[in-house]
Amino acid sequence: MARLAITHLKLAHFRSHRSTQMRLDGRPVAIFGPNGAGKTNILEAVSLLSPGRGLRRASVDELARRPESLGWKLRADLDTPHGLHEIETFAEGGAGRSVLIDGKPAAQAALGRIVRLLWLVPAMDRLWTEGAEGRRRFLDRMTLSFDPTHADSSLAYEKAMRQRNRLLKDEVRDARWYEALEARMAEAGAAIAASRRMALARVMAAQQELDDAFPAADLRIIGPDGEDMPETAEDLARALSRGRARDMAAGRTLVGPHRVDLEATYSAKDLPAAQASTGEQKALLISVVLANARALVQDIGAPPILLMDEVAAHLDADRRAALYDRICDLGAQAFLTGTGRELFAPLADRAQLCEVTEKGGVSEITERA
Repeated sequence: MARLAITHLKLAHFRSHRSTQMRLDGRPVAIFGPNGAGKTNILEAVSLLSPGRGLRRASVDELARRPESLGWKLRADLDTPHGLHEIETFAEGGAGRSVLIDGKPAAQAALGRIVRLLWLVPAMDRLWTEGAEGRRRFLDRMTLSFDPTHADSSLAYEKAMRQRNRLLKDEVRDARWYEALEARMAEAGAAIAASRRMALARVMAAQQELDDAFPAADLRIIGPDGEDMPETAEDLARALSRGRARDMAAGRTLVGPHRVDLEATYSAKDLPAAQASTGEQKALLISVVLANARALVQDIGAPPILLMDEVAAHLDADRRAALYDRICDLGAQAFLTGTGRELFAPLADRAQLCEVTEKGGVSEITERA
């Protein structure tokens, strides 16, 4: 099986890391240390090797180390199924984020064609109980892992929708102003809906191959209040046209892929995920992420890179050990964080151990045997 792994990672003036380097061999990376030492900052840096704003959704300025505020830079060497690549991403002088791939300027969307990344962070523990926006982002990251063009479709849809919303707020009533924008929204929206359905089907199928350590979740894409949403370009264009008066009253577009939700049910108990216990919700979430990773092995021939921040929270010792076994069975390079080294004892020599400490506001990392 091919592999996808970071072999060298360098952080410069990124968050609490003034200058940090990690040499990696493809095994899972267990990162431990006290709260506030800078563990999550490493995972956030890795998450920026994919399109978007990373696992914290931070602005470019927030990523720069304080008090210097000189800008920041990340560099990673990757071993991928398609060969070796060098990725640099950085921001300096108040400018936006730039990307270089093998020394050449590239759009962020190009990262999705090289690096497949999945992550699980503590804020996602409330995924099944909070608002639909977080579940849509989760669904879209899942989709992007299978279909890198999903980012292009999403950008095209959002751009056209912003323009349409300006017309609605200005109470423009000339249909000719809307038709071209709605046609672009319909085309991009249909592509978004099709990619989401494909991703969900692959994850659902892969979940059947997991054991009982992590219960399967039935997943379904629904519209607001549970109604069906238009999915073809023709149906979405008609819905947008019919909804102009309602949308004008609201001052925004009320139908389309930006309004869907991801519904999850604990299969074995036929119980909505939102009504499951905290531990069950965490286990269901892990099940979906592991299934996503397994499906990607079948899809691209290699597991994705996994980022799991404070993954031991809400997991008992048996389930924690089961998680590590599944990661190793996949052959995935996973970056795992926790406060104590003992949390990673079941991994033994199957992982690289790294300790993060903080002194004077500067994070330092040391590899441990």
